Amino acid sequence: MVESTARVKHIRVTPQKARRVVALIKGKQAQEALAILKFAPQSASEPIYKLVASAVANARVKADKDNEFLDDADLYVKNAYVDEGTTLKRFQPRAQGRAFQIKKRTSHITVVLSTPENADAAAAGTSKKASK
Repeated sequence: MVESTARVKHIRVTPQKARRVVALIKGKQAQEALAILKFAPQSASEPIYKLVASAVANARVKADKDNEFLDDADLYVKNAYVDEGTTLKRFQPRAQGRAFQIKKRTSHITVVLSTPENADAAAAGTSKKASK
């Protein structure tokens, strides 16, 4: 089984908006996730597309290193999540000499790809129990 992780930190997308896009690809096959992200209208879809592509490349490198066969069609998004990064605080002048704070939020996005070999073994184990 090949499992690869890709992570991007301090990306200038709010976590709330990035979570909407990440929810679209959870559990999908990697190639299908890339197709969804390529045509998604949200601004967060571009960095997440690059992240999933990077995770696929990481899986290829890991499989080559371990002398395992890897078909890109077997990879699926095992887990994907968005954490809140640092918040850049900026100030904008307002009326009567006041200052208004603007929060520019950042995100840490993580994508984990895996091949479903363990899932197949677990399913086979449960089917054996069911047949008894």
